[in-house]
Amino acid sequence: MPGNRAVAYVGPKKVEIQNLDFPKLVDPRGKPCEHGVILKLVTTNICGSDQHIYRGRFPAPEGMILGHENTGEVVEVGRDVEFIKVGDLVSVPFNVACGRCRNCREQHTEVCETTNPEMACGAYGFNLGGWQGGQADYMMVPYADFQLLKFPDRDHAMAKIRDLTLLSDILPTAYHGCVVAKVTTGSSVYIAGAGPVGRCAAASARLLGASCIIVGDSNKERLALVKKAGYEVVDISDKVPLPDQIEAIFGKRAVDCGVDCVGFEAHGYGPSAGEDPAAVINGLLEVVRAPAGLGLPGVYTAGDPQAETEDHKRGRYGLDWGKHWAKSPSLTTGQCPVMKYNRGLMQAILWGRMDYLGEVVNTEIIPLEKAVEAYHIFDEGSPKKFVIDPHGSVRK
Repeated sequence: MPGNRAVAYVGPKKVEIQNLDFPKLVDPRGKPCEHGVILKLVTTNICGSDQHIYRGRFPAPEGMILGHENTGEVVEVGRDVEFIKVGDLVSVPFNVACGRCRNCREQHTEVCETTNPEMACGAYGFNLGGWQGGQADYMMVPYADFQLLKFPDRDHAMAKIRDLTLLSDILPTAYHGCVVAKVTTGSSVYIAGAGPVGRCAAASARLLGASCIIVGDSNKERLALVKKAGYEVVDISDKVPLPDQIEAIFGKRAVDCGVDCVGFEAHGYGPSAGEDPAAVINGLLEVVRAPAGLGLPGVYTAGDPQAETEDHKRGRYGLDWGKHWAKSPSLTTGQCPVMKYNRGLMQAILWGRMDYLGEVVNTEIIPLEKAVEAYHIFDEGSPKKFVIDPHGSVRK
């Protein structure tokens, strides 16, 4: 059997490449997974959610293998797999979902009832059910017939792999944020955060037909990238208040829709603002017109040991709810049900409807041995989206 290098979390700001055994068709509790497959990873991305873990802000056990944005080639199939074959090139939704429980049957694969014994939510490379991630040479994926999205033509897929690699998480997550915020033809939308998810949200809003797309952040390099790609930007660290900046662009102080692509590590507004996990939601409530449509796919958690207050450590945030309740806000939060969107987005990519995606996402392909360095660079606010290519399948 070949070896299996993998990126392991070993403590705050510490990841390392470990040598593991070749994966077996068993679940985290040792139960056989004849419904599963083994993948040879083609691409596996570093996500902003990985950065929450890397910084020690999202609880995770030492030694956990990271990576929930995975695309790979099937090299082994379990006895009960009928439709996925050896040699297939597939995208893996980051939600681990059985396809059999009530929630999965209702397209809520983000809250599968069976893949995590502690709560209704399973995911690779998180402390959510014990499923090991895919920042590795090989990984095991259960419920393969249900979960895996097969690319219809290998050569066509490899030609578009820089965009298709985003289907495992950040593109469907961003698109979901826009959909639940009710972005549609002619909408005006404010997207909080110019990281990779926020940049995918801008591209998603464009696909959905939005007219004015404004992205906010304090990172100058990321804002410059978004501006160059053709979107409007605001700097939340500027002394000019957010509604005034939006009015200067849009002519009004409120937009139709708002999307949170930041989450609990948010900072407040203005030149000297510190960390404030409620800042993004409160800012969106302020700048979205009534009735307020909000998509909140940014990650929030209870158990952040580095939060500045006891309430924040427990995931209790001070929302300006009474102030904005009269706007009839409609908001959706939580993980994205990737399978609800990934096939349609795949078709949009394959048939040239999102050829602008790469310009704003700004992927960089790296070998697995450079993953530790990439975590550090991403943590410093790089405008790049790092995509690990363990076997040299993409790099030229």
